[in-house]
Amino acid sequence: MNKFAETLTIDNAVLAMIDHQTGLLVSCRDQDPHLMTENIKGLCAMAKTVGMPTVTTASMPDGPNGPIMSEITDILGHDIIERAGEINAWKSPAFKQAIEATGRKKIIMAGIVTDVCLMFPAISAVAEGYDVYAVVDASGTWNKAVADASIHRMTQAGVKVATWASVLAEVMDDWRSEKGMELGGILGQHTTYRWVYNSFLQANQL
Repeated sequence: MNKFAETLTIDNAVLAMIDHQTGLLVSCRDQDPHLMTENIKGLCAMAKTVGMPTVTTASMPDGPNGPIMSEITDILGHDIIERAGEINAWKSPAFKQAIEATGRKKIIMAGIVTDVCLMFPAISAVAEGYDVYAVVDASGTWNKAVADASIHRMTQAGVKVATWASVLAEVMDDWRSEKGMELGGILGQHTTYRWVYNSFLQANQL
């Protein structure tokens, strides 16, 4: 089977959140910062809801990059791999070992900034046989041109470029699944799908 046709499931993926640090957020100008924050929160909430393992890492959080944004730690907790200097998170033994420990080969990955914190480890992980889904709307960078160049390079390397809502839908798979309605609620909470979801709940008095 073509690996690009394989799908994400609750049981085959791990979420990696890379360098979403308060000092780096000022660099994110390629999309609305409030929308990006909602995308990040939705992605994290999806993983927590289905019990998917998560790995969060920060680059020198005591320096100018700052700590991981509270919107992530409020959902995923404060278990953060603090890197001493590696720009590419994949070169951090602790980060790589945390991914390996899950036993999962599909990595749902987001990072600030897209062209460094996301792109470098995404390409490195693919080179070692992992199947990486780069969630570009839960990542951010200087401008659209930089984002586009990053997407092209990741695609050339075999990274699967994705969005957080498509990842959620792929993991959900079926509205009748055990977590279907709960995941629909997350989509409604963080996107304009809320009007569709709320009208359904009202019509069915749920």
